[in-house]
Amino acid sequence: MREKPEPSSQRDATRPGEVIGPLPTRTDARLVFIGHIETPFKIRADCPRQGSLDGPDCRIVVDPPFEAALAGLDAYAMIEVLYWMHEARRDLLLQTPKADGMTRGTFALRSPLRPNPIATSLVKLISCVGNTLIVRGLDCLDGTPLLDLKPDRCAYSPAARPKD
Repeated sequence: MREKPEPSSQRDATRPGEVIGPLPTRTDARLVFIGHIETPFKIRADCPRQGSLDGPDCRIVVDPPFEAALAGLDAYAMIEVLYWMHEARRDLLLQTPKADGMTRGTFALRSPLRPNPIATSLVKLISCVGNTLIVRGLDCLDGTPLLDLKPDRCAYSPAARPKD
């Protein structure tokens, strides 16, 4: 049985220093959800702040039309998972995280609250059978829509340059 979600008044309350911006009426992208993620996290308060490679096993279920795209992914120990944080606010421009109370711009944070709530996690691939992956390291809600899967950096991908 699914637990009751947090009341929207608690979830959507702003903290001191936070600024809300209007959402544009224009939408340009046509995203396709390719599956969903199954985790033990039923409400946002249950989600860890960041996933951990020794965290619980989670299932990524790829929809049947996309199953063939998994061919070869099991050769990687680590994969990158991109997902849509479907219950996240999308209107905060400045945020004040509980962890430190310092107000910063949304794009300077890894917060799930952003205009396009796209998340990415590097996870440990435990197994791949049919259209289902077992992974460790996710931090999202049960039922989260899946956007994409990628192998961890390939040998030919250059590492990002350190900031001077």
